[in-house]
Amino acid sequence: MVENASFTEETGLEVFDLIGNAEFEARRIQGRDDARQVLGLQRLSRAFVENPETILQELVHVAVELCGADSAGISVEREGGTKDNYYHWIAAEGVYAGFLDAMLPQYPSACGICLERGQPQLFRVGKRFFDILGVEAPPVTDGLLLPWHTEDTRGTIYVMAHRRTEAFDRNDLRVMTTLADFAAMAHRHQRQQTKLLQQARRAAAASMADGLAHKINNPLQSLTNLVFLAQQEGDEVGARELAEQLMPDLQRLTGLVSQLLAVPSAAIARYASESATQATQPSL
Repeated sequence: MVENASFTEETGLEVFDLIGNAEFEARRIQGRDDARQVLGLQRLSRAFVENPETILQELVHVAVELCGADSAGISVEREGGTKDNYYHWIAAEGVYAGFLDAMLPQYPSACGICLERGQPQLFRVGKRFFDILGVEAPPVTDGLLLPWHTEDTRGTIYVMAHRRTEAFDRNDLRVMTTLADFAAMAHRHQRQQTKLLQQARRAAAASMADGLAHKINNPLQSLTNLVFLAQQEGDEVGARELAEQLMPDLQRLTGLVSQLLAVPSAAIARYASESATQATQPSL
């Protein structure tokens, strides 16, 4: 058995450390196209600028293309995840494209082993693993699995073959090491963009509430004045009684509008300040 290897028939997972793995080092080099790799990395760089919302999916597409893989994916540890829904598959390409947005358990998990060891892994997945998950999928006969992390998130990126037993070599590992760095940057970039968008939406909502409150306030004040006059000076007893019944409700409504008018100005200023601060920070 290779050192730092994990295999159990119970889980159907086989995971080996790639660092110093003599068997992997001895594999025949596939002879990938270097120019194609450069073009793939250029495409990723362009996606950061032009289509940041698609960068993670572009990453796995490039991984399949540059490594000659059958499938590729990116997973992250889910915030507030449970044992049964712990790893979120946030990008998928190839044969396993249908696993996009899948939630995988904390155990058994090749991703968990990879993150625990903190370095690239060679892995295989047998039928037993999919039986545990209750899904049907072709086995992974060869795969490279790499960890990545940002300040507050950990995840993995992986390429897989479903028929070949020696589909990847050390040059593919070099490419995947670069793509793992891209995955970390891309995920952090997307999270920052999402925060900025949420702040902009909250600022817009606060501004809309402020405008609506002003529109409500003017007729409300007029109505309040009329009811007050009817209450104080009305000629008919019925009108005075109705005014007295309406006044408490109008006073409460006036108080709510006053609160609404007071909140948005502070909120708009706060959200604008947060957005400006975020905008000055590097996103990569």
